[in-house]
Amino acid sequence: MRKTSLALALFGVIASAQAHTSAHEGHIVSAKNDAISLTFDIVHAKVVKNGGSLTFQTEVAAGIGAEKPTAVGKLAGSAVYSYVWPTSLNSADIGFDEGKGIVALAVTAHPDFDDTPRYDENKDGNKANDGNEWHSHWVVLTEDKACPAGLKVRDIPEGATPKVPVTWPELPIYIDSPGYEPRFTSTELTVEVPVKDIGFKDDFNFDAVTSVLKVNASVHNPLLCVTAVDDIASGDLSLPGFTR
Repeated sequence: MRKTSLALALFGVIASAQAHTSAHEGHIVSAKNDAISLTFDIVHAKVVKNGGSLTFQTEVAAGIGAEKPTAVGKLAGSAVYSYVWPTSLNSADIGFDEGKGIVALAVTAHPDFDDTPRYDENKDGNKANDGNEWHSHWVVLTEDKACPAGLKVRDIPEGATPKVPVTWPELPIYIDSPGYEPRFTSTELTVEVPVKDIGFKDDFNFDAVTSVLKVNASVHNPLLCVTAVDDIASGDLSLPGFTR
C-alpha cells in the first residue's frame, strides 16, 4: 500500500494530485495511478440523492474490498483498512456534540476486534466476531501530531460524558456504528444512508479516501490514528464533490 501523509494533504502540500471534477456535476473523477494497489486506487466517487436516502459511492481500478489487514492477535497495534468519505457535515448532524471535527462515513475491516456490537455481519449468531467483515461507521476526525498521518478519530477523555448517538459502540472515541450495509461489485462500493440519520441534511460537500488506521500500541490516547493514505480522490482533500 502506498503511504501518503494525510496531514500533508490537508495542508495542500501534495503536488502530484491528478484528480478533477468531472462532467457529472458533483462527482469526483481521479486518474488511475499505477503506484497504488488497484483495490485502493480511487477512480470515481459520488454521493447521490435518492429521496429519503443518500447513496455514497466509491469506484476503484479493480478488486474493491479484496485486501484486508493481517491479524496480529490483539487489539494493541492492530490495523484497520478503510474506504472513507470525508464530508462537510457537522458532528451534531450524526448525533455528537457540535463542531468536534471532520465528519466522515467509513467502511472498514479489522480482524482483531469487533466494534459493531448490535450487528452480526457474518450471520453466525455471534455479534462479537465480525470485525473482519466490511462494515460501516460514522467517525469524527481531528488533527493530532502524535499520529503518523496527522489525524485521528477524536478521543473521548476518561470521565467525559459527551453527547453520543444511540448506536455509539461504547468505545472512548467519536465513532458510531449505524449498521448501514456496504455493497460491493468488482470495482464499486456503495452505502445507503437515510437522510433522517443526518438531520435531513442532504446538501454537503465530500471527498473520497482510502486509508489505514492503527490502534495505539498502548491502547491509549490517541487510540485510533490514521497512519497512512493510499489515495485521495481530489488529490488534496478539498472536498470538491457535492450531493446531487
